[in-house]
Amino acid sequence: MALELTARDDVIGQACLSIDLSGITPDRLADLPPADVASRPVRADGSPHPLGKFFTVAGLANDGRIVLRGNLTRVHHIAAGMASGSIHVDGTIGRHAGEGMAGGRLTVDGSAGDWLACGLRGGVVHVFGDAGDNAAAALPRHEHGVNGGTVLVEGTVGQLAGARMRRGILAVGGDCGEGAGFELRAGTVVVAGSLGPRAGAAMRRGSIVALGPTPDIWPGFTQGSVWQPAVVPMLLRQLARNGWKSPAATARGPWQHWHGDLTAGSRGELFCQPS
Repeated sequence: MALELTARDDVIGQACLSIDLSGITPDRLADLPPADVASRPVRADGSPHPLGKFFTVAGLANDGRIVLRGNLTRVHHIAAGMASGSIHVDGTIGRHAGEGMAGGRLTVDGSAGDWLACGLRGGVVHVFGDAGDNAAAALPRHEHGVNGGTVLVEGTVGQLAGARMRRGILAVGGDCGEGAGFELRAGTVVVAGSLGPRAGAAMRRGSIVALGPTPDIWPGFTQGSVWQPAVVPMLLRQLARNGWKSPAATARGPWQHWHGDLTAGSRGELFCQPS
């Protein structure tokens, strides 16, 4: 039996602008009865309130599962810090979902706000809609962004996706905004739609794979060979096994290889369709 949290839409819409669900994760709520879960404090507009003020609570998280339903656009930090288990969201959610996750799986049937999976350390975040700016990126004043795990977005993402990633994978099924992989330290960014301008600017290491139209290449990159690296189909098969639904997961090469950014040592790489 999963723990089911259903938003009290009338209360959330009238009572607050922002609800922070940090700490409401399966690994922290396992075996707690519904009454105890309902009494857990959450912050709304900066002040503490019992969870039950905003959600009806039913079931148990003893099987490691939480299901969230309702209007969750004002609900932020869903699955933040989760170490194990799964959270399934039936709807669209707010900012910072999956922030700092160390394990487990967050699945969102709708879209997500800015800062999706920022600072992720492990686990899988899968969004079937779109995501905002700074998906899988570094938090303000943090040297590194994602340091492990996998982020799958079936729709589009905004600006600075994967900025300062150190490890892990971000896969985007739709278009990607400006500055994807900015200051990438390592890790991999895969974009099936259009890759926005300035992708890979100041990247140190890591890979960007543009499966869609040939992008505008940042001037700090130098052109390499056109070839068929084994790592690209291996990567796409891994993403498909993790549940990525994009038809581009079956994309075939050959691929144009670019090296960059020259200003940061030129040890990163970008693969795209030959022009």
